[in-house]
Amino acid sequence: MPEIRLDRFISERSEYTRSQIKELAKKGKITVNGTVEKSCDKKLDPDLCTVTVEGRTIAAEKFKYILLNKPEGYVCSTDDKDGETVMSLIPPELRTKDMFPAGRLDKDSLGALLITDNGGLAHRILSPKRHVPKIYIVKLDRPFKSKYIDIFTSGMEIDGGERCLPAKVSAVKNCEKLAFVELKEGKFHQVKRMFKSVDNNVERLMRVAVGGLILPENLEFGQCIELLHKDVENLFLPLDFELFCSKYFGIFSAILINK
Repeated sequence: MPEIRLDRFISERSEYTRSQIKELAKKGKITVNGTVEKSCDKKLDPDLCTVTVEGRTIAAEKFKYILLNKPEGYVCSTDDKDGETVMSLIPPELRTKDMFPAGRLDKDSLGALLITDNGGLAHRILSPKRHVPKIYIVKLDRPFKSKYIDIFTSGMEIDGGERCLPAKVSAVKNCEKLAFVELKEGKFHQVKRMFKSVDNNVERLMRVAVGGLILPENLEFGQCIELLHKDVENLFLPLDFELFCSKYFGIFSAILINK
């Protein structure tokens, strides 16, 4: 990897500003390979150096990828004007200045949310041309009906005359008011509007997979994990919807019902 300035290395991988980094260097709070470094313009190879700031190791990778199990009551934004944001749930040691939610979940919705500072990857996930599938489990107001399968598959029309891409839906075994849904697009309140169009209502919604990245069952609401690059690659490996439903219905139905 090409050498870069120390202050740039830290700034791109943390929430520290250049001025803060300069002050911390003066105070001896920055080390490179265990040695205090007070010169911010020192150049280093990120792959060969270990940098710490105030005792915290700064990861060599330029971009961070965080998977959050979003709880209810938080908005998917970096701006808190509409309420407390999901960014407040990310521990300081995992944050960078440019992080943002790559996708949206309603304030009252739950589940898998990717947070990153990699705008290029976020664009790939959200691009309509990519059609990265997302799987949700929903709790319905009324029992699931088998006719929903053909209606969703046909590419239904929802309120306002919007036409949806073909989607998949499946009843959850032993739970007549639960269903799995797979979408390849993200219209405003789409899952809720789709069920409303078949005279049913969504009482609770939880996203459980994005592409081939499945929400870990032991990740509690409000908790997050940093993803490895091999995990990020799974975003572009679609799941077998039917196999997913048969394998995970017990896990995610229990989580949603007991929430």
